[in-house]
Amino acid sequence: MALNIETFRNDRGGNAFFKAIGHPLAARRLPELLERLGTAPVAVYDPLGYAAGLAEIYGLAGIEVAGYFVQDVEALDTAFQGRPAQPVTDLPGCGAATVFVTAFDAERLVDQIHHLLPAGATVVSLDTLRLPDALLTDRRTYVSGLNFATNFALFRDSDDGQHTRVVSANYWGGYGAEAPRLWCCLFDGGGAVLAEWDEDLPAAGAVIAIDSAEVRRRFALPAFAGSLFLHVTGIRGHDVVKYALDTYGDGPDLLSCTHDANAWPSQWYAGLPAPREGERVVLWIQNSHPCPIPAGAVGLNAMGDERTVWLDREIPAFGTHPLEVADHLPELRWPQQIEIMAGKHFVRPRYEIDAPTGQRRIAHMNVERSDLAPDPKIAELGNLMGKGFLLPAPLLPTARFRTLVLPTPMARAQADLPLGLRVYDAEGGELARLPLGRLPRDHERAIDVTDLLAERGIALETGAKGDGYGHVELLYDFAEGGGADGWLHAIFRYEHRGSGHVAETSFGSHIFNSVLVYKNEPQSYAARPPGLSTRLFLRLGPTGYDTLCHLIYPASTPWHPRSRTSLALLDAEGREVASRDVEIACSGSFLFRASELFETAALAEAAGGYVLIRDRTCRLFGYHGLTRGAAAFSLDHMFGF
Repeated sequence: MALNIETFRNDRGGNAFFKAIGHPLAARRLPELLERLGTAPVAVYDPLGYAAGLAEIYGLAGIEVAGYFVQDVEALDTAFQGRPAQPVTDLPGCGAATVFVTAFDAERLVDQIHHLLPAGATVVSLDTLRLPDALLTDRRTYVSGLNFATNFALFRDSDDGQHTRVVSANYWGGYGAEAPRLWCCLFDGGGAVLAEWDEDLPAAGAVIAIDSAEVRRRFALPAFAGSLFLHVTGIRGHDVVKYALDTYGDGPDLLSCTHDANAWPSQWYAGLPAPREGERVVLWIQNSHPCPIPAGAVGLNAMGDERTVWLDREIPAFGTHPLEVADHLPELRWPQQIEIMAGKHFVRPRYEIDAPTGQRRIAHMNVERSDLAPDPKIAELGNLMGKGFLLPAPLLPTARFRTLVLPTPMARAQADLPLGLRVYDAEGGELARLPLGRLPRDHERAIDVTDLLAERGIALETGAKGDGYGHVELLYDFAEGGGADGWLHAIFRYEHRGSGHVAETSFGSHIFNSVLVYKNEPQSYAARPPGLSTRLFLRLGPTGYDTLCHLIYPASTPWHPRSRTSLALLDAEGREVASRDVEIACSGSFLFRASELFETAALAEAAGGYVLIRDRTCRLFGYHGLTRGAAAFSLDHMFGF
């Protein structure tokens, strides 16, 4: 029971139509649309091919279709609600009293067929669902990505002291947006609206922060666990709403982080780890549409095992459901993995792991692509693009942390993963290589990098605090054959040796720091590839927290020997308070805390702000988190804008 809608295509990007019809405010106007359509037979004119997607979201079973008419002759082999497509030139003979034009900005489309309308017919269009002009950036083209810069956040505030904080910045102001605004709608777990509000965004580059505890106080709400819908208007640059998401507690031990949900629901997700003995894994499903997810529409299976267990319950429109993995796949244990048949019903889901110690951590699954096949050219890139696709991640100080790597299949066609692992110290020196061979799709191999180094007698150089660190790279290794598609992913798990506190994150591979380009890699966010510069957002923790950052300088090909990286400390209004310049060795890394890099007075002045990390000479990859006390920490990969 997957939704037959287009949400995202890698060659085109996000689809704005499903966002236009699925916006909470559009859903509220559906009764008005149905009332205007009435109960008599309706002629459906579908010039842009939107009718099927509309019916997927809203059903429309109550509408009696007198005929289905199209403009494109190539669409004459389609049908709608059991009616075969006819050319719109046949419209005069249908006899319908109402013509339903399944398009926005319908005036021009109606003018084109005005002479074909049945005598006395009333015309109704999707413009009935149109948002208020105040929420539109591009009023001339309604189905525009700029009009639907939206996203969902998993937003919770509990009676036992668990809170959520969404943090971002007005990066649209940097692209020239003069007066962007934010519209928010908070849904509870059952999909009911708890609160909604709108606000002006602060100045360009200033911080945006939404704290669940403050929202709860402001609207006098009970405890909640649901979805916060975010819609930014008046934007420029791009239509992606990015944010860091912190989970924190009143006590010192609850601390975890993840990031934005990827606003385009996917057919498949993968990279959900099975629990260790005694752990509890919960997958948070956030219905991202104004229609229920039917019982039996969401499925789980062990990676590499097509036997699927289905969720036997309905999730209401915009509702949130905590799925207990053990209730569906009780026999699975780490390092086994789970993939999810999501049917395009929900955005990239978060999962939480509750440990027997009481510690809780949050992370996210990733989009499992169904449009990829092995690319034999990747194996031939070595002479031109060196290491090619690689996936970098921190190796935290080995005296205090364990670093584990679990490669995760992330495409339906990935039958095996031909991989190798490399370990580098902070100065870019290679410490170890580990061939992993061709890992089967259902592999159960997690690499403990800390143990690997110990077994080989390799010790990282340490500073005065004994904090030797480095980074790992997962990359393709074709020594035993196998296929690759460039969509290489892994879970990176970090365990504090003393307290047992754990954080984990996951990401996918890219080509880094190569002037040659292959399939739009090295990726560029603002221009055509190659992307050879860095702009990263490092939010500062609130009072009582320190900010952690691990910057990695990965290089597929030899690049500049050292980076020229600036770290600008900005206050909550985006004003620079202090700055530091650092140089990171090629294939090296730099681990720091904000309290170590900036003076106490400067950090106090910048309270509520962030560090803007810039480098015009190379692409860095970063991981960020917070620390509290001696043992609690969080870690996730960073985002740029």
